[in-house]
Amino acid sequence: MQHERWWSIDIKRFQSKEQFLRHAGRYAWRPPIAQHRFRKINRQEIRFLTKDTRAKRTVKTTYTPAQFLTTLADHISGRYRHNIRYLGLLAPRVKGQTHDAVFALLEQERLGKPRRLRWAASLKNSFGVDPLLEHEGRRMRWNRRLPQRAAD
Repeated sequence: MQHERWWSIDIKRFQSKEQFLRHAGRYAWRPPIAQHRFRKINRQEIRFLTKDTRAKRTVKTTYTPAQFLTTLADHISGRYRHNIRYLGLLAPRVKGQTHDAVFALLEQERLGKPRRLRWAASLKNSFGVDPLLEHEGRRMRWNRRLPQRAAD
């Protein structure tokens, strides 16, 4: 549905290239809905926060799982249709060549990739539960691997 709408992007409103790069950089490598926006997910409903641009406030939106998938599918191109996900400075073909120049123009140091979270820290961040805590509240620790038992 959205691919049929006419879109106009007014780039002239940016006062400098730096301002445009800061604006455009916000939208690179982001998921369609941030995880922190989801409030409730179960078999009956999916509830998440959306921005009501007319009322200028955040509202809770509720869909059934089928409605949610239908709405999300509107953002996926049809079969044999091509998408331009990143263009210009963010195009995969030129990103390796231009990123150093962009960071130099912005007078910023390019950060390395963040270290990958360990599985326990990832579960704790995502679900608020530490999988390494025993039922008595003590922290589990690695002891040893048990040898494989012979089949009985």
